[in-house]
Amino acid sequence: MHSLTEKVGQLMMVGFEGLKPQSHILEWLASGRIGGIYLFARNIESPAQVKRLIADCRAAAKHPILVGIDQEGGSVARLREGFTESPGAMALGAAGLPQLAEDIAYMMGREMAALGINWNFAPVADIAHQRDNPSIGTRSVGRDPRLVSDIVAAQIRGFQRAGLAATVKHFPGLGNTVIDTHDAPARVTGSISYLYAEDLRPFRAAIAADVGCVMLTHVLYDALDSELPATISPRIVSGLLREELGFNGAVCTDCMEMKAITNAFGAGESAVLALLAGSDMVLFSHRRESQEQAFDSVLGAAQSGRLSEERLDQSLERIRALKGRFPLDDAPRLEIVGSEAHWSLARDAARAGTVMFKRGKALPLNTSSRRIALVEFSSQRSPEAGETSSRSRFAAFLSQRIPRVACHIVDPSEDFAESIEKIKDITSWTDSIILVSRNAHMQPAQMRLAQNVCDSAGEVILICAQNPYDAELITGVDSVICSNGGSGPSLEAAVDAICGDYIPKGRLTVEVL
Repeated sequence: MHSLTEKVGQLMMVGFEGLKPQSHILEWLASGRIGGIYLFARNIESPAQVKRLIADCRAAAKHPILVGIDQEGGSVARLREGFTESPGAMALGAAGLPQLAEDIAYMMGREMAALGINWNFAPVADIAHQRDNPSIGTRSVGRDPRLVSDIVAAQIRGFQRAGLAATVKHFPGLGNTVIDTHDAPARVTGSISYLYAEDLRPFRAAIAADVGCVMLTHVLYDALDSELPATISPRIVSGLLREELGFNGAVCTDCMEMKAITNAFGAGESAVLALLAGSDMVLFSHRRESQEQAFDSVLGAAQSGRLSEERLDQSLERIRALKGRFPLDDAPRLEIVGSEAHWSLARDAARAGTVMFKRGKALPLNTSSRRIALVEFSSQRSPEAGETSSRSRFAAFLSQRIPRVACHIVDPSEDFAESIEKIKDITSWTDSIILVSRNAHMQPAQMRLAQNVCDSAGEVILICAQNPYDAELITGVDSVICSNGGSGPSLEAAVDAICGDYIPKGRLTVEVL
């Protein structure tokens, strides 16, 4: 029987700095003050190190714990170096093969299970409504609710067959806004019928697939609750998700330290409001101070009767059920992580999800006599949440195939006139330029520089290495390939297509016109 303090603790999930659990984390686990840990790239060095970190946490814990991570594949993946990378959701959508999406999720899940991770914060069920959405992009399968539903359900089957709880996010849909909730509040307007017909369909499919958990988003939905964001809205959590959609599993928040929620309500009060609304687990990813404020406030609310013990027990039962359903009793050996079989599957999936938007005379690229240069734009602030820059990796893959290629990285945030002069010098001596854009449609300086390359160069092959919208906006190119994401396998697949190893057959899942 848990004490009231432990009951509150089991509703808390926290992140921390470092490659080993900090002393206070071990103390909190030993006392039952937290119910799980949340890993980020800052906690990851190698498969063996992560497995030790998790084992230390489990050994210290008074109660069974959840170990969670954002391992969507593609642009959001905390496990990279030493692990198998996978193409992201939009690439899986472009492939259009639910079984392939399930196989990829199963592969990723088995690698996570080998480490001791039993809770993955994926898949993303958001629909790609807005091309200027700064946080979703290629994390979304695409624009068609039916395709999104099919791929999301397949991913859930794959993750959970591997022994992990899948978490469908971001309920009730984060795709129809141009605000990043990491930075500011976001509001979705429009009719409730549109929300039901579009955004809720993938979540219904996820519930039908018996998803382990649903993650909420910090967005205001005027048609549902014009005053409270979804995370702390009883109308959305208890009303829409629980009663209308019939979801009886665990519900968790997104990170409660995002500015969209914490600036308005504070760490402590927002945690109380989330639980009152119907959430079961509140996530505080970064600051010990915020984590302590949340715990103290929830405990205070429980002691005062504002948050009833009956309400705590409801969440505890759902969390116990989640832990019991995914105990990782039969975890695979660590040797499967980064295996050749896994990499082969990832490469096949990346090729299947690559799109030949336009095929001109430049493809396949003749490397024997032509003077070839790469002009690659580096990203400004990450256009997709949590993304690791892949700019140098494309150049590395290309240089392996075309050793004499001249590689140039252009930073759109640097002096514009200097960048123009650099581009003029490059285009003056080349026969063919491979131009790699990264969401130029949201970066005016990058778009102007990219168009300058195309206007002054003789032959340009454009690689849209993130969102595919640049494919139509950058004009005057010979050929266009959309990788639908910047993971290693997707970048490698784009290089292979340039060199004529295969002709991409994927289909875009968003409209670029």
